[in-house]
Amino acid sequence: MTRGNQRDKAREAAQKKAAGAKTKNTMSGTEFARAKESAADIMRQKQAASEAKKAAAAAGGGGKK
Repeated sequence: MTRGNQRDKAREAAQKKAAGAKTKNTMSGTEFARAKESAADIMRQKQAASEAKKAAAAAGGGGKK
C-alpha cells in the first residue's frame, strides 16, 4: 500500500458529503400540503392549456404533422 490512508480519507470525505445530501424534508405538514397543492394547480393549468391547444388543432384542421 504505497499511498497510505488516502483511500480511507477519501471514503470518509465521501460519506460526510453524502450524509449532508440525505437531509429530510424540513417543511411542516401545512407547508408541504400547500406546496403540493401549488404544484398540482400548475399541472392542472398545463393540462388545460394542452387540451385547448389540441381542441384548436382538431377544429382548425390539424396543422403540421
